[in-house]
Amino acid sequence: MKKFNSTIYMSGKYLFVGMLLLALLGSCGNNADKTNDTGKQKREQLPAQAGKEKAKTIVFFGNSLTAGYGVDPSEAFPALVQEKIDSLHLPYKVVNAGLSGETTAGGKSRIDWILRQPVDIFVLELGGNDGLRGIPIAETSRNLQAIISRVREKNPQVKIVLAGMQVPPNMGRTYASAFRVVFQQLAANNQIDLIPFLLENVGGISHLNQADGIHPNPQGHKIVAENVWRVIQGLL
Repeated sequence: MKKFNSTIYMSGKYLFVGMLLLALLGSCGNNADKTNDTGKQKREQLPAQAGKEKAKTIVFFGNSLTAGYGVDPSEAFPALVQEKIDSLHLPYKVVNAGLSGETTAGGKSRIDWILRQPVDIFVLELGGNDGLRGIPIAETSRNLQAIISRVREKNPQVKIVLAGMQVPPNMGRTYASAFRVVFQQLAANNQIDLIPFLLENVGGISHLNQADGIHPNPQGHKIVAENVWRVIQGLL
């Protein structure tokens, strides 16, 4: 009887141990499954998180050409550049900081206000009104340089693009030639990108401009947007 009871006890002991092992194995299996599930969920979430890249800012700082004088804001070249960016799903937003009638002196006085927001790419489009008013080229150059220096001081990593401009020869050939060169010199001295002539294939072409012969119409702005895009697309 004692032997029988001992056998029962031993059998029960082994049965208990076996059940315990099965329970532990089952628990490990469940934990492994949970771990795998968690890892799978994290992997599935990665693409979505990677796609939520913070948008960077492109500021177009200029005069009436940038502001889109005489056309709907959606037809001005900065808005058309935004359309190109959106079509490529690039993480950039365009800020139109154009002000009609702005000179380089005026831009210099308001640049600090513009720089209150983060800026990743800064497109400087000023100088045209200086040329039309016959402002001394040395003064225009100093003001543009001051704006460039202030932007870099605020953010050394910012990418700066300078929009070149030309004036009609009625200001005198010497003035017109020196005016054109000043943008090339500033771009070279500061090692920044240059749009050789913002109004390339638009300036002086009547059917691409409004009645004043100065400001592009919607069709003209499309060409200006292409002129800009050729330079900035490599920076995006």
